[in-house]
Amino acid sequence: MSEAPHERLSKNFRRRLAARDLPVPSHNHTAASVGLTRSDLLGIFESQLMSRHLDYAARRLGAAGKGFYSIGSAGHEGNAGIANVFRTDDIAFLHYRSGAFLIERQRKRPGSTPLWDMALSFVASREDPVSGGRHKVLGSHDLLVPPQTSTIASHLPKAVGAGYSIALAKALQADFTVLPHDSVALVSFGDASANHSTALGALNGAALTAFRGLPLPLVFVCEDNGIGISVPSPTDWVAQTYANRAGLHYLRADGTELLEVVAAAREAEQVARRQKRVVFLHLTTVRLMGHAGSDVEAAYRSAAAIAAAEAQDPLLKTARSLIDEGVLGFADVLELDLQIEARVARVTELASQRPKLSSTEEVMRAIVPAESARYPELKSTLEWRTPTAAVDRRAVEQPQHLSRLISLTLAGILADDPRALIFGEDVGKKGGVYGATTRLQTEFGPRRVFDTHLDEQSILGLAIGMAQNGFVPIPEIQFLAYVHNAEDQIRGEASTLPFFSDGKAANPMVIRIAGLAYQRGFGGHFHNDNAIGVFRDIPGLILACPSRGDDAVRMLRGCYRLAREQGRVVIFLEPIALYNVKDLHADGDGALCFSYRSIDGELGLFDLGIEGPKDLVDVAILTYGNGAHLSRQAIKRLQKQGTSARLIDLRWLKPLDMAVIKAAIEPARCLLIVDECRRTGSLSEELLARLVEEGFAEPLARHCAEDSFIPLGQAAYQVLPSIESIVNNAQELLEGRDGA
Repeated sequence: MSEAPHERLSKNFRRRLAARDLPVPSHNHTAASVGLTRSDLLGIFESQLMSRHLDYAARRLGAAGKGFYSIGSAGHEGNAGIANVFRTDDIAFLHYRSGAFLIERQRKRPGSTPLWDMALSFVASREDPVSGGRHKVLGSHDLLVPPQTSTIASHLPKAVGAGYSIALAKALQADFTVLPHDSVALVSFGDASANHSTALGALNGAALTAFRGLPLPLVFVCEDNGIGISVPSPTDWVAQTYANRAGLHYLRADGTELLEVVAAAREAEQVARRQKRVVFLHLTTVRLMGHAGSDVEAAYRSAAAIAAAEAQDPLLKTARSLIDEGVLGFADVLELDLQIEARVARVTELASQRPKLSSTEEVMRAIVPAESARYPELKSTLEWRTPTAAVDRRAVEQPQHLSRLISLTLAGILADDPRALIFGEDVGKKGGVYGATTRLQTEFGPRRVFDTHLDEQSILGLAIGMAQNGFVPIPEIQFLAYVHNAEDQIRGEASTLPFFSDGKAANPMVIRIAGLAYQRGFGGHFHNDNAIGVFRDIPGLILACPSRGDDAVRMLRGCYRLAREQGRVVIFLEPIALYNVKDLHADGDGALCFSYRSIDGELGLFDLGIEGPKDLVDVAILTYGNGAHLSRQAIKRLQKQGTSARLIDLRWLKPLDMAVIKAAIEPARCLLIVDECRRTGSLSEELLARLVEEGFAEPLARHCAEDSFIPLGQAAYQVLPSIESIVNNAQELLEGRDGA
């Protein structure tokens, strides 16, 4: 059997030490010239050795069935030099090959146990202090390293948001933020990841922000090992792409030479911290032992290429620096390597024996952050003040339609809480495409209400990064169809943080999205999207959808409280077609206009909108959004025909409390579910299935949109529920019941 890569790499390190055959430095730096003491240099080397031996141990644990799929840091240990240079209160979003960075950052904190902590993560023990045994992650709650799992580039947009939030907090003189006003945000990633659309969007957004002259203390660290899993990166592609990019301060260093890394990192740190500029730090590295523990590198890489990479082992080069500086001798380096190997072996063996998650409840308790765990001092302090400055008195006193009421509610939130921020496309001077942010920038200024560039990934990433610095963002996605370009920022980043942090961290935000169908003046699929399935299967996410203005006010207040006090990610889905609707049954009846001042309090989860008789009715209609609006009109027609009906407006589409819903339905002779979304993958599928599972005995049916995209003009109403079709479906359901 051929020798395992980790065994070969370890033997090669010791063989070259014994032969005193170490690489000749490619630079003229000394420890003193780059600002390191002899103790610093030795400490960094120890961090590098710990990271390497943890990688070796992860391979052994996997082979023994005690560990799991693991991406190692071997070859990238130069990033420990970056950790040494930057402060522990500089937030760091790390690439999965940043084990040495994390260990070196932890080394700066007295009493830390990086080997034990990481070993617990490797074996998925519930005692893992970061994820609680849910995933192997690189993270530290105390040292501002948000937990990440197998990131490609999805963490880059939130790093831009964190960097922007630092500068914004200083400008606002905010006293509630997590990150110091003079701190810097760092984010690391690979050369192959640099080609991902998320990376391109983040880099473009950062460069554009800097080009506009806005402060952005952010360092991108591209660790370029020349290969992505099995596919080589084109030679010099990263350098040619970013060396002369407007808005970026480009630096390059050999990532296998620790002293060169430290020198470049010091320059990057000074530019980012003092000048508040964006730095692109390009480190050329090597990847050792393949992509991951299960990867057979020899299947796609020649023996010569593997040997050439191993000859550039950064541990050999740091050992040479230690010896040249007179810190250690050859025998001392070897002894240190053996000591750390034995220490890691003991720690990982003990960690493998620690308890694992053993119940559904244990696994899932981390999906939702503990109530008020993040900002306990804010509990029950929201007053929902009435805005008074740029918002004129008439707008507050007189009945208003949905769009204007949303704007007034947002003004009240901004007035009530300095943590709140509103941003997105056209939300500033224009006040939104439909006026939902009217006059807010005039009232609260361009730092709290501002326009972004046209990139949904950047908008959502900005929100995530700001949320990690104490703000409670309210980003706007202009149309529902646009969110599909960036849905992983909600699914894979914002919503997973509580899970991968054992409920200790959160991304509080309320994402406002204009969506759903029935819009008459601005039709077509991209402005009439009725696909909400993307939100419904994300654990822990809340999905709210009002159907009338007074509900929207109370629900939006409730959504903001859920975000701020419980750290929740909330989607507030606003039916475009109802934004400016004033009347319900007849022109001029004003039934859908409400006075903001008269709308008290808020609506919490599972608070349904129930209209109609509470006793036995012929039909109960369970619906939401535009479906509720149409059903109100359909019920009036049914009543004229002698059919009694009750409307149940769900309001909250996720999560669902079936006990509350069943209680609202009963008593009714039958149930019609009206769902404006597509028949396949719609909310009505879940409602129908769960009602049947829970023994609902009365006749029931669902009336949905067809499985079609929304066409332009009148053709749209051929594939959507209408007042007439709701009436007909209710009658058919009753006739079928009576006939049976």
